Amino acid sequence: MKEIKALCRQNIWNLPTYTAIESEHSEQQDMLFLNANENPYNKPFNRYPTPQQQELKLLISSVKGIPAANIFLCNGSNEAIDMTFRIFCEPGVDNVVAISPTYDMYRRCAELNNIDYRSVLLDEHYQTTADNLLGACNEHTKLICICSPNNPTGNTIDHTVIKQVLYSFQGIVIIDEAYIDFANSPSFVKELAQYPNLIVLNTMSHAWGLAAIRLGMVFADKPIIDLFNKVAMPNNINALTQQQAIEALKDPFETAKRVSLIQQERARMLSAFQALPCCKKVYPTEANFFLAQMIDAQAIYDYLLHQGIAVHNCAHIEHCENCLRITIGTKTENQALLAALRKL
Repeated sequence: MKEIKALCRQNIWNLPTYTAIESEHSEQQDMLFLNANENPYNKPFNRYPTPQQQELKLLISSVKGIPAANIFLCNGSNEAIDMTFRIFCEPGVDNVVAISPTYDMYRRCAELNNIDYRSVLLDEHYQTTADNLLGACNEHTKLICICSPNNPTGNTIDHTVIKQVLYSFQGIVIIDEAYIDFANSPSFVKELAQYPNLIVLNTMSHAWGLAAIRLGMVFADKPIIDLFNKVAMPNNINALTQQQAIEALKDPFETAKRVSLIQQERARMLSAFQALPCCKKVYPTEANFFLAQMIDAQAIYDYLLHQGIAVHNCAHIEHCENCLRITIGTKTENQALLAALRKL
């Protein structure tokens, strides 16, 4: 790969890291804080949040098995995607490559930042090859985005293919692992030391059940994390978000138990859908959702809405024609969905 300095936008590389006033002496509890224009009343919410999120990062470090120095936190993975594009891609010049179908935020962030977006259509098994991905690149391709497990298809992209891309591509490879905690396939987080051009994204939204707090995680080599810290706004993770995440991370066994329940329900729902007359095909999944090709996706989607059940209609997405994406709910919720579909 090229050196990070050559990949990064020059103005970002030259940008000094911003140090918030409130971060000065923030670890000294006996200090009188009269430096940041904070209100002295209404403790503890009168103070700005811990700017470096050290306690939270150390807990994530323990769970993920990587150094805290390789972690950057943001307001959901969407912010991480947008920041990555802004750090590495020159508007109107550079481009990004992504698989298709996939999470639409990659395209949206490219469009917002005036970056050319190139998509590589997956095959009938929702897989691709390294040659296909690399063949879509040119000298202006800075990023390749791979969502695995992929949204909306649910499957993981072949590990060998991803490793070939990481080895051969001269730019940055983003592996979005928002749903990896539901998968049997291993995470790429443990391979950061081997691939300095690797960025792995994760979130507290799905496996941890904390979508409301909007906490995204970036795992990368330290020079890349340093660039994220340059671009980040001061005090970007509020105190309430940090508090909720810390409480959850202190009890990872509870999250593991919930993930196991979802995996069990996933297996049951895949089997049940395969037996439904209105369902033509169920695709394999390693996420907390699955993709099902229906007899008439639009009609079934409308019918379920009338029954008070919301699923995601993917019929308008290329390569997902006539498909619905079903999120795994509780056993009671899943039974209600099956009961409604069996009436068709």
